[in-house]
Amino acid sequence: MSISFSPLLPEHQDLLWNFLHVALWDPPPAGLRPLETLQLPHVRIYAEGWGRASDIGVIANIEGEDAPIGACWMRLVPDRMGLAYINEHTPQLGIALLPDWQHKGYGKLMLLAALDAARQRDIEQVSLTVHPQNPAAGMYGACGFVQAGIRNSYLLMQVTL
Repeated sequence: MSISFSPLLPEHQDLLWNFLHVALWDPPPAGLRPLETLQLPHVRIYAEGWGRASDIGVIANIEGEDAPIGACWMRLVPDRMGLAYINEHTPQLGIALLPDWQHKGYGKLMLLAALDAARQRDIEQVSLTVHPQNPAAGMYGACGFVQAGIRNSYLLMQVTL
């Protein structure tokens, strides 16, 4: 199946909320967190009012599918907010694939496309946090992210572009 990427635009706001919900990963057997979690201030900062000049993101589309299967987005979060905050010039990354499309290599392709979009915008580095049990941690390493610390038991990772 052929995958393609397009920019994550302000008109994709509802889609972004859905993917942010999927991105809030907890180790099995936990499922998705309650939808109300998206209303928490420390969660809303990653998606609310998407489309700022500094927002960067891509959505993943599979040929033959009616809707996008995933998104990868980066945002500068002010005032030392966000678990992956490093400085005011380093965007924090979020990524999610719908469950049926996980563990098939699409996440890595989507992450690389998003990092390329960040390079084109002259971003020097990107940060993220990931639960140590999340299999995506290995993908981040394969894409150049290195561990930079621990934040609230999550791995803080960053990549230099």
